Amino acid sequence: MTPVELSRTVLHAVRRAVDEGELSVTVPERAVVTPPGPGGCGDYATSIALQLAGAAGQPPRRVAEILRARLAGEAFIGDVVVTGPGFLNFSLERDASALLVDEILRRGRRYGHAEGFSGTVVQLRCRAEVRAVVVTDALARVLRSQGDFVRVVCDGRPAPEWETVLGVDGSRSGSRPGGHPTSLSAGPGPGPGPGPGPGPRSLPDLDITIHPTPAPTDPLPLGRDAGRWALLYPAGHDRPRIPGDHLVQREANPLFRVRYAHARTRALLRNAADLGFHPEPGPVSDAEALLAALGDHPRILTATATHRCPDRLARHLVTVADATLPLLPAVLPLGDEKPSAAHRARLALAEAAGAVLAGGLSLLGIDAPDHL
Repeated sequence: MTPVELSRTVLHAVRRAVDEGELSVTVPERAVVTPPGPGGCGDYATSIALQLAGAAGQPPRRVAEILRARLAGEAFIGDVVVTGPGFLNFSLERDASALLVDEILRRGRRYGHAEGFSGTVVQLRCRAEVRAVVVTDALARVLRSQGDFVRVVCDGRPAPEWETVLGVDGSRSGSRPGGHPTSLSAGPGPGPGPGPGPGPRSLPDLDITIHPTPAPTDPLPLGRDAGRWALLYPAGHDRPRIPGDHLVQREANPLFRVRYAHARTRALLRNAADLGFHPEPGPVSDAEALLAALGDHPRILTATATHRCPDRLARHLVTVADATLPLLPAVLPLGDEKPSAAHRARLALAEAAGAVLAGGLSLLGIDAPDHL
């Protein structure tokens, strides 16, 4: 069960409580589900009871107990505990981790992407400054992954080197969801220009100007991958560090850790095939942090698109990589040990982590090499 599925389950419990007369509230559009905070327990937690308590006219813990009674018997939820002022904490059944891994392996790099057009047309504007253009390019990719139609207008003419070195494509002004990787058109006007989509006369639902703190120096000497990372990893209001340590292949470099973790998962798949066994989703012990990070990936993509902050996705990939690396030494059998179901399950989890890392890097416009 992913956080998105768990959120829907929580909302269903709220709706049942309203229908049965135990709560008198408007059912919210979503319930935020995250890993538990300090004092929490289990795999995930939600503060929905605190959110509803005022409108319900009841203490948060009472609202939480009403919802807990309806959630305890749901499929793939092993236990529900109320902590603190009214947080609901969920422990998932062991089979839930296998289902999460199976879903990621089925969807591959598109795990967390929307299926079909969201109905939203977004116009992104940026000035002809290298960081603004790269951030807008990455944001357009993430928005399209969530099903939005995106048009990008650059107030000025992007330098040709930003296309050839940093991978920003200025050839089109609009793209269908999942289509062309970027969409820049020069000019100050609001018109979308030619290209496939809802049509040249349709007005955008959202018209957003992207204006991060400019890059202090030219990132082009870093090349495409390190250059884009240097511009995208800091929050929009922070000044990028260029050149920084983005080209150094060591643990202190977050980009290196992300790409190294992905390359190691690919190497393990090759080595396992040589040993004659393949990934098979199943329960994995001592991998709660990694499973939570993978399950959180769809929410991170949605939040990145909603808050227009590609740095949130970049930091999430570092979290996934740091949770993946401790798993990897236990994936392959040692010595004369025969591959077991546990080895196959750990291999499947490693492959799922690699898919999330590769998919996330792709949305940032950064390569995920199989060898590093």
